[in-house]
Amino acid sequence: MAQLILIRHGESQWNLENKFTGWVDVELTPKGIQEAKDAGEKLRPYCFDQAFTSGLKRAQETLRLILEVTGQTDLAIERDPALNERMYGDLQGLNKAETVEKFGEAQVKIWRRSYDIPPPGGESLKDTAERVLPYYDRRIHPEVMAGKTILVAAHGNSLRALVMHLEQLSKEEILEVNIPTGAPLLYDIDENGKVTAHRYL
Repeated sequence: MAQLILIRHGESQWNLENKFTGWVDVELTPKGIQEAKDAGEKLRPYCFDQAFTSGLKRAQETLRLILEVTGQTDLAIERDPALNERMYGDLQGLNKAETVEKFGEAQVKIWRRSYDIPPPGGESLKDTAERVLPYYDRRIHPEVMAGKTILVAAHGNSLRALVMHLEQLSKEEILEVNIPTGAPLLYDIDENGKVTAHRYL
């Protein structure tokens, strides 16, 4: 039985400021740092074989803090932009409330919550999944199938793409899924690659 643990980074400065962040490389807030440390406490019982994270420092720092708390700082880590947050294009850096004023609530809701309609210059969740899932299949899934315990520190939308795949959710179902910051999500996966259980720790 393999275990795959997904964690969204702790609160970032732009989460706090209610801005579209995407690929902008922003820092964790003090609350985000504490969320990462708290996640580390929850993950103390787990001995990881490998970790994967994105090319963005908020996910990398979350991972670093978790491994520091769990005493696993010598763990092999692979960083790849395939796990980056959804690219928000022209919306990046804009306050979400101001964006609603500018484009209208209905349009912003479509950009944020539709599966396959991207914001101007950005990615839809479908686009995000089309880079996350091939990377998962190529680099992470073989480690899971070897029966290992794997930790993935990434972002709300890159993890939603993975959750959709792991839980076999429909395009409609995934739109209702929200992944909180700093909350470890554990999947038990059997030797056939089937998810047998999943829960937040």
